[in-house]
Amino acid sequence: MKGYKLKVRARGEQVRRFIIENVEKYPKNIAKLTARKFNVSRQAVNKHIQNLVLEGIVSVQGSTRSRTYKLRSLDQWDKTFQIVPGLAEDVVWRTDILPSLGNLPGNIIDIWHYGFTEMFNNAIDHSAGTLIYIQLTKTAAGTEMILSDNGIGIFRKIQTELNLLDERHAILELSKGKLTTDPANHTGEGIFFTSRMFDDFIILSGGVYFSHKYGNEEDWILELDKFSSGTTVFMLLHNHTSRTLKKVFNQFTSDDDLGFSKTIVPVRLAQYGDDKLVSRSQAKRLLARIDRFRVVIFDFKGVETIGQAFTDEIFRVFQNKHSDVELVYINANSTVSQMIKRIIISNK
Repeated sequence: MKGYKLKVRARGEQVRRFIIENVEKYPKNIAKLTARKFNVSRQAVNKHIQNLVLEGIVSVQGSTRSRTYKLRSLDQWDKTFQIVPGLAEDVVWRTDILPSLGNLPGNIIDIWHYGFTEMFNNAIDHSAGTLIYIQLTKTAAGTEMILSDNGIGIFRKIQTELNLLDERHAILELSKGKLTTDPANHTGEGIFFTSRMFDDFIILSGGVYFSHKYGNEEDWILELDKFSSGTTVFMLLHNHTSRTLKKVFNQFTSDDDLGFSKTIVPVRLAQYGDDKLVSRSQAKRLLARIDRFRVVIFDFKGVETIGQAFTDEIFRVFQNKHSDVELVYINANSTVSQMIKRIIISNK
C-alpha cells in the first residue's frame, strides 16, 4: 500500500510539473493537453490546476469556456546601478542576484553565475554608459533577467572598433565566438557561451535584434525600424533543467583539446538584403578569424544558392592555407551541396 501511495504521489508531481512548464505556451488548452499526455481525466487535471491556483503558482482569468491560465511571478526584483569606479560584478552577484534567485539547484545557480557576471562585466567595461538596470522575475517554471545599459550599443561598438561593414556583420562575428574589442583583458568567449547556456538569450541594440534558443544551432537576426539606444540583454532559464556549464563547454571543445576549439558559423548572416553569396569578398568576410578554431561548422540553413568563387575561396583557397582547420558543412540543400562537393573534389 505504501508503494502504491508513493507511485501516485510521484505521478501527481509529474502532472504538476508538466502543467507548470507548459501553461504559458498553452494557456487555454493546458487541461486538455495534460489529460492526453498522462491519460487521465480532465477532472483529475483540473484538481491539480486548482491546487496550483490556491498555492499562488498559477493565476486564472475568464469564465468557464474562455478560461485561461498563466504562471504568477513568485518573485520580482529590480535595481539600477551607477557605473562608477569600484562597481564589480562579483559583488553585485553575491549581494543582490544570488539572494534573489533563491533555492535553485546547483547547476542552475552555476549557469546564472556565469551568464550574469559576463553580461554585467561587459556593460561595465564596454558600454561607455553611466547606468545598468537589472530586473529579475522568477516563476515556478523559470527565471528571467533583463539587463540594460544606456551606453553606445554593443553592435555599434564592435562595428566601429573592428571597422566592420555594419551591425549585422558585428553579429556574424559574435556568432563565431572569440570576438573581443579588448584582447588584453577579454577572451571574447563570454557572450558566445552565455548565448548557448540559456533557454532564451536576446540582445537588443541599435537597429538589430539578436536571438538564440537553446538546442538551435542557428541564431536569429532581425532588423528593427525603430532605433534602440544602449544595449538590452534578456536571459531565460528553466528552473529544473539538467543542463550544466560543463555540458555546454564540451559542445565546443574537440576531444583532444580542452580549449574553445569548435564554432558554428551561420552562413546566411553574410548575406545582405537580396544579395546572393557569389563573391570572394563575401567569403572572406565569412572566414574572418575562423583560423583560431580547430573545427569550423558552416551552417547553410536559409541559403538557397552559392557561387563558384564564394565556394572556392572557402573550401579550396582557405582550406589549402589552413589544412589544420577542419571544415564541416551542415543544412545544405542539394544545390549548395553539389557546389561544395565539386570544389572539394577538384581540389584533391
